[in-house]
Amino acid sequence: MKFSACIEWLFADATDDVAERIRLAHVAGLDAVEFWLWTNKDIPAVKAALDETGLLLTGFVAEPMVALTDAANHAAFLEGLERSITTARWLGARALIAQAGHDIPGLSRSDQRAALVDCLGAAADRLAGTGIRLGVEPLNTHIDHPDYYLASTSEALDIVEAVARPEIGITYDHYHSYVMGERIEDVLEGRVHHVVHAHVADHPGRNDPGTGEIDLGPRLAWLYAQGYAGPVGLEYRPIGATAPALPLIRARLAAPRR
Repeated sequence: MKFSACIEWLFADATDDVAERIRLAHVAGLDAVEFWLWTNKDIPAVKAALDETGLLLTGFVAEPMVALTDAANHAAFLEGLERSITTARWLGARALIAQAGHDIPGLSRSDQRAALVDCLGAAADRLAGTGIRLGVEPLNTHIDHPDYYLASTSEALDIVEAVARPEIGITYDHYHSYVMGERIEDVLEGRVHHVVHAHVADHPGRNDPGTGEIDLGPRLAWLYAQGYAGPVGLEYRPIGATAPALPLIRARLAAPRR
């Protein structure tokens, strides 16, 4: 099992310098790093730190972050996606993350779904041949994103299958899925090949794995047994200092039994 540190939160206790957080992830023995927005980063410094440490960049968010449920935003998103692809290729990333956007008042869910499918299909055309996949991310609406359109993993997978392009999948976040009351076996059975990337955090609090109630070790064991082969994105808010807690967290996540 390989681990990717989301350096938006991990190692933030030690430094404000994103490139230095990459170096700290390397010292901690992690395999990769990831972050959210790339346009607010010193990308040459990120590249230098990746080259220096040999760490992989798992991925980042495809910008701009606009509602893909609104067709009026598609041209801007697709133009930005091309820049995101260029940056991802330079940095060696193989995944980009997209969020569906908010549920638009006055517009039916079927119309919003059609807009989302159209946009993801157009995105696939731009991703074709790059080796980069785009994972649309379901988010919970109970705590963190009350107005979000796409809270259901099953619905996200239905949309991906409607697009029917290998460049398009989902980002599966165990925390968001758990908050929505989903069982991983129910929502991902037979569909794990659509998972572009996976995130972990515990609940409540979205904190360190093992500090809450989600059985993340068995869930990850199931995910890998079903064919997932990517890294695990550590996207949690550390309760204390990042580095000292990592050995125990990694051991917890590798625990196979309930």
